Amino acid sequence: MVQRVAVIGAGVGGLVSVKCCLDEGLEPTCFESSEDIGGIWRYTDSTDDSRVSVYRSIITNTSKEMSCFSDFPYPEDFPSYLPHSLVLEYFRMYAQHFNLLQHIRFQTTVLSVRKRPDFTTSGQWEVVTETNGVRESHVFDAVMVCTGHYQEPYLPLASFPGIESRFKGQRLHSWEYRDAQAFRGKRVLVVGIGNTGGDLSVELSRVATKVFLSTRSNTWVISRVSDHGFPFDMVSTTRFNHFLDWLLPSALTRRIKFRKFNSWFNHTNYGLASSKSSKFKMIINEELPFSLLSGTVVLKPNVKEFTENSAVFEDGTTEENIDVVLFATGYSFSFPFLEESVCSVIDDNRSLYKRIFPPQLEKPTLAIIGLIQLTGSVMVGSEMQARWVTGVFAGWNKLPPPSRMMADVLKRKPPVKRNPSERENLKMSFISYMDEIAACAGVKPSMLRLFVTDPQLALAVFFGPCSPYQFRLVGRGKWSGARAAILTQWQRTLKPLRTRVVDDNSDSSSGWRWMCLLALPAALTAGFLFSKYPQPGWSPMAGPQL
Repeated sequence: MVQRVAVIGAGVGGLVSVKCCLDEGLEPTCFESSEDIGGIWRYTDSTDDSRVSVYRSIITNTSKEMSCFSDFPYPEDFPSYLPHSLVLEYFRMYAQHFNLLQHIRFQTTVLSVRKRPDFTTSGQWEVVTETNGVRESHVFDAVMVCTGHYQEPYLPLASFPGIESRFKGQRLHSWEYRDAQAFRGKRVLVVGIGNTGGDLSVELSRVATKVFLSTRSNTWVISRVSDHGFPFDMVSTTRFNHFLDWLLPSALTRRIKFRKFNSWFNHTNYGLASSKSSKFKMIINEELPFSLLSGTVVLKPNVKEFTENSAVFEDGTTEENIDVVLFATGYSFSFPFLEESVCSVIDDNRSLYKRIFPPQLEKPTLAIIGLIQLTGSVMVGSEMQARWVTGVFAGWNKLPPPSRMMADVLKRKPPVKRNPSERENLKMSFISYMDEIAACAGVKPSMLRLFVTDPQLALAVFFGPCSPYQFRLVGRGKWSGARAAILTQWQRTLKPLRTRVVDDNSDSSSGWRWMCLLALPAALTAGFLFSKYPQPGWSPMAGPQL
C-alpha cells in the first residue's frame, strides 16, 4: 500500500504532483535542488548554476484559460498570454492556496533512486539526497520524477563541420541567452526554427546588424491572435474541430488548415513551407513574417559547414562575417539519479506506458511526470498525469499487468530512434491524450450524457475551448466550480482588455445562440459517434504548446 511518495522537482510537474498526492491522502515529500519553486519559469539573469530557465522576454504560447490548473483559474485581470513573471506569480498563488510549500525541501539534490531489496513485493525505493553537503537516505513507497524534458541543452556540433575546428566566432546554445543587448551590432546566425529560434531571431533583429535564421524543416507560422482577436488555442482546440479531424480524410483536413495558414501570408513565398510537404512543424510567432518581409531576418537552408568567419549552406550560398552562432536546437533529458536497470530502457517517452510508467517494473511505483510533447499545454497534461498516477498509488485506478503494458509500448513505439531536434514530429494531440489519461482516471466527461442532462454546458464543452475545467466535471476530484468556469471563460479572456470600453450595439450573443441551436443535431451525432467508436491517438495540428 503506497503512503509515502517522493516527488523530484518543484516545477510545474512537482507542484501538481504534491497537490494530487494530498488530494488522495498520500504523504508527499518534494525535493528541489534550487531555492525556490517554478522550474524553468523562474527566470534568473545568471547561467552560472547551469539551471535551465526561460529568457527575459518570453511570452507563453498558450493562453491562460488553456494552460491553467483545472481547479484553479488564473486571475481574471491577468492577460491571456503571460510573461514569465506572471506565470511564476500564479505558481506561488497555487502553492499557497493548497499549502504545498510545507511539503517541499529546497536546496536538496536527489543523488540516487534505487529499488529496495524486497522491491518485487514491497515496490519501495531507497532515495539518497544531499542538503548543504549532508547526505540522507530515505525509504519511499513510490516516486514521481518531475524534472521535465528541458534538462540538458542539445548541441549537435558534429552535424556542423567546422564549427569546432575552424569557426573563430562565438557559439552558444539558446539556454545561455537572456536578452539581446550582448548582440548589438553583430551578425548573428540562429540555427533552428522552433518557437525559441523564431522568438530569438525577431528579438535579435532589433539590435543586431543582421540575423540569419537557418532551418531544414518546413514550418508553418501561426499567430497567437486568431479570428476576431481571440486567442488562437481557444478558437482552434475544440472538441468540434477534433471531431472533424477524426471524421474527415486527413488529406482534406490538412488542405483546409494549410489554406487557413496561407490566408495570413503565403508560406511558400517566404520560403517557410509548401502545401505539398508531408513533414512539417508549427511555431507560434506574430512578428517573424514582418521581420522576413522587412529583411531584418533572412531565412536560410541548413548549414553545410563553417569556415573561420562564414557559414556555407546546403544550397551553395555563403554568408560572410558571422560573429555569433546561436543554436536553438532544443533539449535532451536524462535521469542520472535512477538506477541503471531503470533508466537504461527509457530512451524517450515512447518507452513508457501512456508516457508515464516504465512497463518492465514488477510494481508500478515509479512515474515520470511531464515528459510529454503535446499540441496544447504541457502544464495541463502534467496535471492530468499526476491525477491518474496518484489514483493508481492510492488504489483507485488499476494498471494492466506488465506484459500487457509492455505490449502496448512496443505497439506504439516506432523502430527508429529520433534525436531531440525532431521532437516536434512526436507531438501528440492535446485532446486525444487528455481524454486517454482522463478515461484511465475516470474523469473524462461524457458528451452524450452532458447533452441529455445539461445542454447549455454540453454546447460550451463541445464547441468551445477544450479547457482544463472540463476534466473536473465528473469523477474523483470533481470541482464544484468547473461548470461556472467553463461558462465564464470568454469573460475572463476579455476582462483584461476592458481598460477602455467603446459602444457596440451589435447583438453577438443572439448569433451565438442561433449557431448553438442549429448545431445541436450535429453535436448530438458527434457525441454518439465518439462514444461508440475509438478516437485517433495523434493529430498533428490541434493547437499550440506552452
